[in-house]
Amino acid sequence: MATTTTAPPPRPNHTGLTAKSFDTSRGRLTDTAQRVVIYGPGGVGKSTLAALIKTVGLGNLFLDLESETDDLNVERIAAGENGIQNFEDLRAALRMLASSKYDVVTIDNMTKAEQLITQWVLANVRTQKGTKVTSLEGYGYGKGYTHVYETFLHLLGDLDALTRAGKHIILICHDVAATVPNPEGDDFLQYQPRLISTRNADIRARLKEWARHVLFVSLDKAVDSDGKATGGGTRTIYAQALPTHMAKSRFLTGPYDYPDPRQRHEEAAQVWRDIFRNGKKSG
Repeated sequence: MATTTTAPPPRPNHTGLTAKSFDTSRGRLTDTAQRVVIYGPGGVGKSTLAALIKTVGLGNLFLDLESETDDLNVERIAAGENGIQNFEDLRAALRMLASSKYDVVTIDNMTKAEQLITQWVLANVRTQKGTKVTSLEGYGYGKGYTHVYETFLHLLGDLDALTRAGKHIILICHDVAATVPNPEGDDFLQYQPRLISTRNADIRARLKEWARHVLFVSLDKAVDSDGKATGGGTRTIYAQALPTHMAKSRFLTGPYDYPDPRQRHEEAAQVWRDIFRNGKKSG
């Protein structure tokens, strides 16, 4: 009896691909645009810390979405009628700045930027049935947050274009106490940037992956014998993660004391000198 065999599938033919020559390099790149996330509680001095980047000779423009810099002597594009009113305005400003004189672009803050993205989604994205909704839940379970995440990726693309143009990026966020799953024991609370974080739409995790440095600015606290938290008004900048907070850095260690810049200006700006001593040269 004859036997029948199945021929293997044909191998893909890649002969039509265009030949390309690739450059190789070795060693640490020191001329790289820095991508920095700063987060912490309200009033801790996040905007002030971003403004201190001028101490390393870099010009910084704030995209101030919530009037966070009103008391600072900085250059800004503010929110409002002649400034940034919506997500389209924010993207237009970022595209404009690729060829600007500024060395640094700071979004203050990303928590508000996420709200602008949500407003854009609700105004422009319809459900599968073609209807408009007034809340993210109206898209169905989890779908609204996925729309926000996918729209956020366009903003991240705009920021990547700025870094390719040689601009440093600072993104400021508020903080939130988030539950961290712990496969080795009990789950625990940790301070993290206050951004959407769901299974299929994790802006918080994506921003952490994107950044070269995630800095947590905290008010120093101690617990007394009665279990009450006390503090003397001092602050610390953390560049490495602990169970209490999310943080990361490609080369910073820290922590850094963060004194009042009006009294100890040079010490307050030490984190920027360390970033630009190891990262892209200033000036």
